[in-house]
Amino acid sequence: MKNNKIEVFEAILDALFIPYKNNVPDVLKVTNGMISEGIITDENEIVNDHIAFRTLGVPNLGITSFEKIFLYYGYEKKDYYYFEGKKLDGYWYAPPADHLPRIFMSELRIKDLSETIQEIIYRYTNHITSDPVDAIDLDNITEVGAFFTKALWELPTLSDYLTLADESEYAAWVIYNRYYLNHYTISVHDLPENYNTVEKFNVFLESLQIKLNTAGGKIKVSPDGLLKQSSTVAKTFEATFANGETYEISGSYVEFAERLPLKDFADKGLTNFTREQRRDGFESANADKIFESTYKEQTSAM
Repeated sequence: MKNNKIEVFEAILDALFIPYKNNVPDVLKVTNGMISEGIITDENEIVNDHIAFRTLGVPNLGITSFEKIFLYYGYEKKDYYYFEGKKLDGYWYAPPADHLPRIFMSELRIKDLSETIQEIIYRYTNHITSDPVDAIDLDNITEVGAFFTKALWELPTLSDYLTLADESEYAAWVIYNRYYLNHYTISVHDLPENYNTVEKFNVFLESLQIKLNTAGGKIKVSPDGLLKQSSTVAKTFEATFANGETYEISGSYVEFAERLPLKDFADKGLTNFTREQRRDGFESANADKIFESTYKEQTSAM
């Protein structure tokens, strides 16, 4: 029997997912393709492995603020990840119930960036003198759902966006898109046999003319071989900036993950595995390349 908090959080996920689905063309393209192919009969059959968010590491924002929403609903903070080249920190969060997605949250290490970039980011965020999550009624579905798209800082100018992008495409993405859902992830090992590996599913995706992220190869594999991931390349959209200028920038994307069984269980010759019997968590080397689904090197090859 579900507790009330889990039911509320499910409604929050719906509030979060609906605008994401409506604004990321590949979500419906993949879902409709799966239905047409007979892989699923309804989108609700898709198991969501995890969802991911990007944040800025400044006072009153970032992970320590944003995670409060998920911790309140019973998520457990797990492993820390460091992305040296991209100047990011990250954590993943385990859900309070198996049917809920894991959360991956990353944060820009502002102080590792140039003074010019720091000045731009602080110019937009210095007016935030208290944690905005503290002002939300976390039991209110509408309030929490609206927070994910709330404009906590002013729309950037195109000039500032381009300056940020030149040093950190991650920073530029967040300054414009804010807390917008970065991606959700289809759990491919939960699909029927002909599609239940990343290798097989990528073939299906490319038959739909889906463009895959090639950074580090189309399939990102953890050193233990038990976590395989791929992702679409983010579609660009015409964004309007503070000065009224428009420019094509990256939106969000879709990821695909395969979690293989842990050795202790694989060696038993089982044919079905529970969530606990499969590889959990994340892999920094995989995630590092998945981030690039929104980077110009990938999107410009569309």
